[in-house]
Amino acid sequence: MRIYKSIEETKEEALNIIKNSSLTYEQQTYSLAKLSENQLPYPEGADKIFFELVNKGIICDLDEGHAPYAPRYILPNYDKLLKEGCEFLRLKPAKTLTDAINMLLVFYHHVPSVTRFPVYLGSIDKLLEPFIVDEAQAREQIKWFLIHLDRTINDSFSHANIGPEETLAGNIIIDLEKELQDVTPNLTILYDKDKTSNEFAVKCAEASLICANPAFANDKMFREDFKGDYGIASCYNGLPISGGAFTLSRLRLNKIAEDSKSTEEFLSTKLPQAIDALTKFMESKIRFLVEETPFFKSNFLVREGFIELDRFVGLFGMVGMHECVNKLMELDNKNLSFGKDKEANELGVKILDLIQERVNRFESKYGKVWNNRFMLHSQVGAAADEGTSPGMRIAIGEEIPLYDHLKQAGMFHKYFPSGIGDHFPFDYTAKENPQAIVDIFNGAFASGMRYISAYPEDGDLIRVTGYLVKKSDLEKFNSGKQVSYDTIQYAQTPLNDYGILDRKVRSSND
Repeated sequence: MRIYKSIEETKEEALNIIKNSSLTYEQQTYSLAKLSENQLPYPEGADKIFFELVNKGIICDLDEGHAPYAPRYILPNYDKLLKEGCEFLRLKPAKTLTDAINMLLVFYHHVPSVTRFPVYLGSIDKLLEPFIVDEAQAREQIKWFLIHLDRTINDSFSHANIGPEETLAGNIIIDLEKELQDVTPNLTILYDKDKTSNEFAVKCAEASLICANPAFANDKMFREDFKGDYGIASCYNGLPISGGAFTLSRLRLNKIAEDSKSTEEFLSTKLPQAIDALTKFMESKIRFLVEETPFFKSNFLVREGFIELDRFVGLFGMVGMHECVNKLMELDNKNLSFGKDKEANELGVKILDLIQERVNRFESKYGKVWNNRFMLHSQVGAAADEGTSPGMRIAIGEEIPLYDHLKQAGMFHKYFPSGIGDHFPFDYTAKENPQAIVDIFNGAFASGMRYISAYPEDGDLIRVTGYLVKKSDLEKFNSGKQVSYDTIQYAQTPLNDYGILDRKVRSSND
């Protein structure tokens, strides 16, 4: 397999990027930088079989680049920023709402990620609430704060949190989200029915049925896993605050099944082989980042204590469980399907038990916050995922009745502290009864689900895999027009070719 492009191929691709009229200047510079980085070799440490599995489509590094020089996801301690300031950025502690908003905006600009934009903006209601003196003035300032985020962070993997407690700032943010209809930030309420007032939960559900924001995270479940504070970043990734994720790489489980002659071979040989190859590859990237690049030695985020090396982990991702199980059922001459049939679902659980045990055998040199083990992550999709459903989700077109769907999903969410989620479009009946959506979500969390979202079937904003885009932006991009959000490039194929717009529409009366 050829990992690297020839000089002529590189020149041709660079010219294609420069001449692409649908890309903004910023998008062009990012693409050119990634093209250059990928002429370097991968860090040393991966097995030879790793490259064979990449060639078969079994392993995917999610376009992190061959030589990572910053962690994939970073969750700074923004509370520390507002209380203590930042020496590197010459920022003093915040005293007013104007101080707090502008300090955050300055700071966000300097937080890197795999997308080059910050993927975690903090619990923005809690950050702003102490500085609110006048509600009307605060509403105007927070409105422009949200507009600024949407117009300068051109990537809806950028994520903000609110809750679980109701605050004035949280109410203002939800009101403004409905009004602004913005793509960024992706927003999640850290929901706990014992801490979140029902009125605020209903307000958040009502907003999600207007603008697809916020999604709901099972706060009790996350806090139990993380033994305290955490943040939701990127699509829906739970991670330690003051830390983050070194890397996220993944297996296409369906491709492993396609490469197997039997379920027994899949379980005893092919899957363990792929797990071992991916863990070694991930470790090689982490060691390169920590030991050979200057990030954890010299970046101001580390030097001033906004993040800590020991609070970063590696994320071991996977996709394609639906197709994987169905292929194994076929190999066993059984006409059973993931989602619909008990035996197929139980096979999915058996596969996850094996993955969890095998991944936990591997001890990383880093990641003390998670006992030097990698976290499992139910990843949501990438390029070349045709015929591969996100994570543990039931394939589009194969959905089952809503309550059965929620219970089935609840079988799998416990395995993924670093993130798993299901997204449901609802019809007009839900807009008329947002309390029913809260009741559905309460039932979903009681069934073991970790993360869930709703959006309107007829709205412009839609959740693709975890991030948001506008259908109207897709139409522009399809016609060759520029769109400021990077995310529309990632969404084009899933929306055009993978049936995202064909998800089963649910009713609040289901």
